[in-house]
Amino acid sequence: MTALDVPGSLRMTRTFGFVFITSAIFLAMAASSAPSPLYRVYQDEFGFSAVMLTVIFAIYTLCLLIALLITGSLSDCIGRRPVLIAGLGLLAVSMALFLFATGTAGLILARSVQGFATGTLLAALAASVIDLEPPGRTGFGATTNSVAPPLGMGFGAVIAALVIDASDSPADVIFFSLSVVFALMTLIALALPETSPRRGGWRRSLIPRLGVPATARAPFLQSIPALMASWSLGGLYLSLGPSLVSKVLSGSSHLEEGLVVICLAGAGASASFALRKRTPREITLFGTTALAVGTALTIVAIAAESLPGFFVATLVAGTGFGTSFLGVVRSLAHATGPAERGELFASMYVVSYLAFGVPAIIAGILTQVIGLRDTAMIYAVFVIVLATTAALARKLGSTD
Repeated sequence: MTALDVPGSLRMTRTFGFVFITSAIFLAMAASSAPSPLYRVYQDEFGFSAVMLTVIFAIYTLCLLIALLITGSLSDCIGRRPVLIAGLGLLAVSMALFLFATGTAGLILARSVQGFATGTLLAALAASVIDLEPPGRTGFGATTNSVAPPLGMGFGAVIAALVIDASDSPADVIFFSLSVVFALMTLIALALPETSPRRGGWRRSLIPRLGVPATARAPFLQSIPALMASWSLGGLYLSLGPSLVSKVLSGSSHLEEGLVVICLAGAGASASFALRKRTPREITLFGTTALAVGTALTIVAIAAESLPGFFVATLVAGTGFGTSFLGVVRSLAHATGPAERGELFASMYVVSYLAFGVPAIIAGILTQVIGLRDTAMIYAVFVIVLATTAALARKLGSTD
């Protein structure tokens, strides 16, 4: 198999490019969840409040959304490779900022830079996976786009939790390692094959906007309820999951807190792989139904204060979390050509991260008013309503 347009000895084959991009998605998402288990450590060390924790969570989401709105379609104009190099380099800088943070301001700066770096990368990475999809394996890129992010998030949370339990300086170990990894990936990205033809208008593309190509508008609008349901559930688990395990369900270690995320992500990835040959409609219907059922089971587990029950509920909900997103990505993957693919995936991720961040931020504030347990219950009901709405919309909508 031949390289694309990278000259000389730096040429990278299409297959290796696909593997590299998949690894970049996995590791970027691992880095996004790695700080979560550390927040309790930082609270003890820096002495900030739960409200400030919400601010740190919110600033990441805000900067990520700003980056998506500004740079989401940039790779359609100047090519994927320059955007990926810039995003990976910025991600390496953000990990170094975490490493040297000595207070709340340092954490906010590090999380802000990480949010902007991740937002810069997301659309270009998602589009590159579809661009580099192995010939004759239609749908494989969409499956990869759905499986790699949750696996990365789960991996990041669990590894961080293990390091916290094993090391006296967990932040140093985690963020030094990640800064080196992303610095090396930035260098390797110089050799990536270019998959998007360059065209004019890059300055215009930097004007913040949210756009969906006309050919993809119908499947995109139909996919919004499922996107909101799956990513809202992800926000519930990443924002409140570890605290629920330790404070409501009597968990006794950082590992148990991290396992909640890996159960959600692992179940989602496994179910996505198992259903990868189904139609987008079938996958989305299964996913949204499993989301509703699994989230209802989490309410039962929280009410009973049962940690084993919560893990079982998480596994059920996780299958819905992964397959709902897979169904959406499969619907959108080939709805437009390479020249507009970055813009389309940027819009998809804007909706996703709004659903991920806004309810989680509100929940963080509510915990100060009505407590963690009641907030989690209300949040879970919200997810059930979204998932049920998404299932009905897909059931009554057009077939694939």
